[in-house]
Amino acid sequence: MLKRHCLGLAITSACLAVAAAAHAASFGTIIDPNNAAFTQALGINGSGTIVGQSGNAPANGFILTPPSSFTPQNFPGATSTTVSGIAGLGATVGSWVDGSGNNNGFYQAGGTFITLDSPGTSFNQLLGINQGGTIAAGYSSTNSTGATGQQAFTVSIPGGLFTNINALLPSNTNSQATGVNNSGTVVGFYQTGGNFTAFTDVGGTITSLQAPGAVSTQALGVNDLGQIVGDYLTSGGSIFGFVDIGGIFETLDPPGATSSTADGINDLGQIVGFYTDANGNTIGFETQISETPLPAALPLFATGLGAMGLFGWRRKRKNAAAVAA
Repeated sequence: MLKRHCLGLAITSACLAVAAAAHAASFGTIIDPNNAAFTQALGINGSGTIVGQSGNAPANGFILTPPSSFTPQNFPGATSTTVSGIAGLGATVGSWVDGSGNNNGFYQAGGTFITLDSPGTSFNQLLGINQGGTIAAGYSSTNSTGATGQQAFTVSIPGGLFTNINALLPSNTNSQATGVNNSGTVVGFYQTGGNFTAFTDVGGTITSLQAPGAVSTQALGVNDLGQIVGDYLTSGGSIFGFVDIGGIFETLDPPGATSSTADGINDLGQIVGFYTDANGNTIGFETQISETPLPAALPLFATGLGAMGLFGWRRKRKNAAAVAA
């Protein structure tokens, strides 16, 4: 997957590669009836089971079995829980906040929850898990709020062996590993100044990438085909979700959205994420990509209403449990 991104290590503002591009035919909404104003769909496995969070102060984790069966999933005794990723057999990862306000990563399988925190740190979140259920991706910090000094990592399951990804990245102030697939390809993003740059890690080789025309890009999920989803910020302040297939990017912009984020993708091309509407509601979405040819001159990105500030908030969404505490 390293060479499939036309942006490569040299970050540019345009991508002229033309091939079959991902096309999102339609969007469906995901709304937890327990919190109709705030639902984020964050991960999906090969069976189409979706995980996420409902509410933000506090956050409550959920598992959605299509088409509409919501089951709460919260770490025992937690004041706040976010479920961020789900493996093929139903194991999940996420983050939870204890009564003292400490933010921890967790792994769950068969109803048993295990805290997974990088040694010597005080803030942890697990953001994705591969379909085999053997590797999780996330980040940690020695800062108790998790706001600074974020370090991307992966962790083996069930062994709990942590691998520092941040050490491989260009110099940065914060980094997060957000997704990993069965071949061990890791995706995420890092921060330099006020901007974010997406990355892929293939066997220790890092490729940095920006969506065409973007000033900031976050990769948030990857499937076993190397297809990547995430979001990007334009110079005009608009926020859009995207899917990247072989270096060809396409915007994912649900109807009625003032901003959007794509968080998870499975091997069937099913994508989940969330968007904000004109009333300030946060609504989960799902869509299905297919391969359709694009004319050579057809722009890959649309423009939209400004949503300045959401890209920074998008980072905080990953910290929602901590904010709620």
